[in-house]
Amino acid sequence: MTTATPSTPATVPAPASPLLAAPGAVAAEGLDAGVAWHYGDPVGEQRALVRGEAVADLSHRGVLRVAGPDRLSWLHSLTTQSLTSLAPGDSTESLLLSPTGRVEHDLHLVDDGEAVWITTEPGAQVALGAWLDRMRFTLRVEVADVTADWAVLGEPSREASADGPGPVWVDPWPGATPLAEGGSADTASYAAVATLDHPGRDRAWREVLVPRAELPARVAGRRLAGTWATEALRVEAWRPRWGRETDERTIPHELDWLRTAVHLHKGCYRGQETVAKVHNLGRPPRRLVLLHLDGSTHDLPAHGDDVVLGDKRVGTVTTAARHHELGPVALAVVKRSLPVDAQLSALAASGARLAAAQEVVVAP
Repeated sequence: MTTATPSTPATVPAPASPLLAAPGAVAAEGLDAGVAWHYGDPVGEQRALVRGEAVADLSHRGVLRVAGPDRLSWLHSLTTQSLTSLAPGDSTESLLLSPTGRVEHDLHLVDDGEAVWITTEPGAQVALGAWLDRMRFTLRVEVADVTADWAVLGEPSREASADGPGPVWVDPWPGATPLAEGGSADTASYAAVATLDHPGRDRAWREVLVPRAELPARVAGRRLAGTWATEALRVEAWRPRWGRETDERTIPHELDWLRTAVHLHKGCYRGQETVAKVHNLGRPPRRLVLLHLDGSTHDLPAHGDDVVLGDKRVGTVTTAARHHELGPVALAVVKRSLPVDAQLSALAASGARLAAAQEVVVAP
């Protein structure tokens, strides 16, 4: 059976990080090219992150700066999140959708009182910045790609302030408790568990923006963790990532992304009709699952490899990782109609057929 690789919007490769010169560094590939996959001890790096004792090089992420007095109302009108009341220092997440409601970009936003800083997946800032610039019209906004001057560090913390001149984006995942659990009616959860039981609650994460020239000095004397570690902990937390869990058909509901990135009662924006229709009238056609993989071999499926029921393809592996406690795991997107007790397998590129026990993330 052949694999079907999800389509991902084109990005511009990031330059190699100076931290790849650190002892033991092994370069990552694919979407994370330009930073370290690990520094010789991926299991120890995961455990150090869990203890809050490590920092991750995310300097391959893109950085945009949107200045001007109309910046918040303008971004509010274009994306899925309510932004008009975003206070200086506050963080949020928003999506840019296609006219048919498909996810085109994921925006991590923090305002500093003068500008909104946006971090994107590696290289995606080029296309996003160009599109935003075309949408300015006569509004008082200025869009600048400042990736060459600013770098991102990932830290296991929820603190909104840090030493240094750059802003801090705090990951809101898994977000506010839905209305049924005493929270906000402006959010929605498609998860199979209550928010209080969501594994993402145990994952503190933030992005600290630092002047790129100061990157080596800012991590001097600190334990470094690579993307092997950060991705394994993200998978454990069921946290979707653009370019991994998304393809050309993805709508936010399939990944439980409404809970942090979509405001259900704001004004019109591109793709809103699809968001509202699926939320009000039905369920998404696909759903995110966590797969616990057979660990008796060294094989792992890759992004885009098939998930099968018998010989029938029923989904796609999006991110696979080796977790320090859970062992080999993967996020995958499968058909909504797939029975939750189905005996699945993941087909690795090596030809290995890996038994995959399904843990429901998005309820069918």
